[in-house]
Amino acid sequence: MADITRRGALGLAAGTAAGSLVLPRFAIGQADSRPSITIAVQKVSNSNTLDVLREQSNVGERIFFSSLWEGLIGRNWQGSLETVPLLATEWRRIDDRTVELKLRQGVRFHNGDEMTAEDVVFSFGRQRMFGDTRPSAGETIRVDERNPLNRVTKELPPEVPAVARRAWPALLGVEAVDKYTVRFVNGTPDVTIEGRISRYGSEIMSRRGWDEAPSYLDWARRPITTGPYRVADFRPDSMLVLEAHDEYWGGRPPLKQIRFVEVPEVASRINGLYAGEYQFACDIPPDQIAGIERNPAFEVQGGTILNHRLTVFDKNHPQLANPLIRRAFSHAIDRQAIVDSLWAGRTRIPKGLQWDYYGEMFVEDWKIPDYDPKLARDLVRQAGYKGDPIPYRLLNNYYTNQTATAQLLAEMWKEAGLNVEIEMKENWQQVLERTPGRAVRDWSNSAPFNDPVSSIVSQHGPNGQQQQVGEWTNEEMNRLSVELETSTDRARRKHAFRRMLEICEREDPAYTVLHQNATFTAKPRNLQWRAAPAFAMDFRSPNWGGMRS
Repeated sequence: MADITRRGALGLAAGTAAGSLVLPRFAIGQADSRPSITIAVQKVSNSNTLDVLREQSNVGERIFFSSLWEGLIGRNWQGSLETVPLLATEWRRIDDRTVELKLRQGVRFHNGDEMTAEDVVFSFGRQRMFGDTRPSAGETIRVDERNPLNRVTKELPPEVPAVARRAWPALLGVEAVDKYTVRFVNGTPDVTIEGRISRYGSEIMSRRGWDEAPSYLDWARRPITTGPYRVADFRPDSMLVLEAHDEYWGGRPPLKQIRFVEVPEVASRINGLYAGEYQFACDIPPDQIAGIERNPAFEVQGGTILNHRLTVFDKNHPQLANPLIRRAFSHAIDRQAIVDSLWAGRTRIPKGLQWDYYGEMFVEDWKIPDYDPKLARDLVRQAGYKGDPIPYRLLNNYYTNQTATAQLLAEMWKEAGLNVEIEMKENWQQVLERTPGRAVRDWSNSAPFNDPVSSIVSQHGPNGQQQQVGEWTNEEMNRLSVELETSTDRARRKHAFRRMLEICEREDPAYTVLHQNATFTAKPRNLQWRAAPAFAMDFRSPNWGGMRS
């Protein structure tokens, strides 16, 4: 039986509504010859949920974008990551605080409901973002029909409102102009509203899907969204199975099923690829690429992405209270040695916590603190450091080459007179835990949209992750963060950003950048698919060509 075309299916559906014809839903399933694939990943989820406001991670980006969750404004994953229409077809500025968007009509959630302005309003409302029963502008609070006094609310984990505040620090609300038009209304001027709408964490969910879930966890492990694939099975710390959403607005998905399997060991991922157990093996270390590609049946794709690897400081630790010690940490690092020895030159040392795609906001003449071991030793002596242990927390190869990088860093810091002790942790909660031993930790920082607000403010500003966990704060940095978020003067904004780099990377270091991150994925050479310059994996029709003979 031939596949039913999308136009033909719509015609049959119209006939069903008008008359008595019933199209068996299993008919498509019986004729489904689409392939299913298995992807070996280092980890499926850090939070054991599929909530974009809780799983703000590299592993989450890989699974969510292009497959499960979608936002109003998207990215061109196969281009230069520029913004493109997605669930909104167009948008315009009303003023410096307001953006209006036209919604794409006919978009179906995984439960069959059409996406409307009500779903968009709810996705950015106080209930969803903060667990608040007070309605946002334009939002209604539903009640349980069986008990009108019981509002439909869910207890959120603290990470959700924390991320919501970072992503939308001044959002008053989203208003429904009509069924297919919404307005984002900010409390302050903001030239980055469109970027915030496109960022990771601003995706759209089904209002009814949320209301019908018994608890937050039930919803977060099977969210009802609009992507080309929907959740079929999710087993935390094990696997995630996505199945085709055949009512997808962008056309019938090319794959029947996508199975993400957690395989922590690199060798096991590679061997499973060779054996045909996996079609993709993710997070391949650069030193393994040549070996894989010696087999003409396989290739490795990938490269640098919009993410930098960092070392982050807790200046409340007694050994780090003096900024001279944190400066010594930065000057003791031979970043080029790390890039050459562990990454085979396949990544680069960036100009601090920024990316070229910032455009006019990119500070061209900025650079990371020089590798200067003599200066590092002098700073250690000036600080009066007596050699007390300084803990360095990290996970075991959550990032590619994480453990090897830590070992190299510890030796470089030792040469500068810093007694750093590596502490391996089981999860990010243990890494971030506020205990007397928290001092230095491993981390990364992404740029969800092309403005420094998305990175330096989001992670290190007053609502940023680093200040939320109580590691670091700086009054001038916080004032400049507000200016960067609210000023509409580009020259003033760029001046503020440069000063923020001076504070965070040189004067009162909050972090030090190691190198730009890169990701590499191995696959059969005859499988027609192209990696994006990101962790995200795109399995929509334009990027899937199947197997060449």
